[in-house]
Amino acid sequence: MKTLNTRIVLAARPVGEPKPSDFRMEQAPIPEPGDGEVLVETIWLSIDPYMRGRMNEARSYAPHVKLGEVMVGGTVGRVLGSRDDRLAVGDIVVGYGGWQEYAVLSADGLRELDPARAPIQTALGVLGMPGMTAYVGLRNIGQPKKGETVVVGAASGAVGSLVGQLAKLIGCRVVGIAGGQAKCDYVKNDLGFDDALDHREPELAQRLAEACPDGIDVYFENVGGSVWDAVFPLLNNFARIPVCGLVANYNATERPPGPDRTPELFRAILVARTTVIRPRIP
Repeated sequence: MKTLNTRIVLAARPVGEPKPSDFRMEQAPIPEPGDGEVLVETIWLSIDPYMRGRMNEARSYAPHVKLGEVMVGGTVGRVLGSRDDRLAVGDIVVGYGGWQEYAVLSADGLRELDPARAPIQTALGVLGMPGMTAYVGLRNIGQPKKGETVVVGAASGAVGSLVGQLAKLIGCRVVGIAGGQAKCDYVKNDLGFDDALDHREPELAQRLAEACPDGIDVYFENVGGSVWDAVFPLLNNFARIPVCGLVANYNATERPPGPDRTPELFRAILVARTTVIRPRIP
């Protein structure tokens, strides 16, 4: 077995879009597990939008990564050493091992996987955090009903793609918004959305209004920015907005230009009796 662990740590706080120099690749001795811990070899690592927020030092819903620490990330791996009776060498587990080849993790924070039930990488997708986020956000907060119109931002992503499929199973009209024609084709032809729009096209607001002739009852927010600007005027009374992400703003270094639309937003929420909630999922 190897004796050195290759890991990627956060070397600097990114300003705007992250750069390679904001990270540092290191090698260090493979750690030994203590009582209640296991040594896990990473097989799969999931790279997710939430990681951009964890690189900042600003207040957020989860702790930030400290400089010099291994970047956070969900992982599926194989147990190589165990000092906990619940897990044995060879077991496959899902947890948060981060951007590294080997991690010592508390057994309390791991879930054992059965490779015979599903491909192990699905524990980082449809059967993991993205799947739970999609299900809880749509069903518990969006509360879609048959015949309603659901619009999904970042519709080709890990969460958005599942939100749309779940909404279709309920019997909703589902419109996805994604970046580029290839993604839109995937959303409509492969995932089965009723329509898919490219957020880069200049006539997005008009196209969205045409795709949602009865307005929007549920908007699953992953994006913000110009997508939100197109959605906002189309929200029906009692619309619900699960707020999962705002990827258009993650690399922003200053406030967006233009007038402050916060009063307009909160008046619309008041008048239309809209529900706007963030799912309690990492």
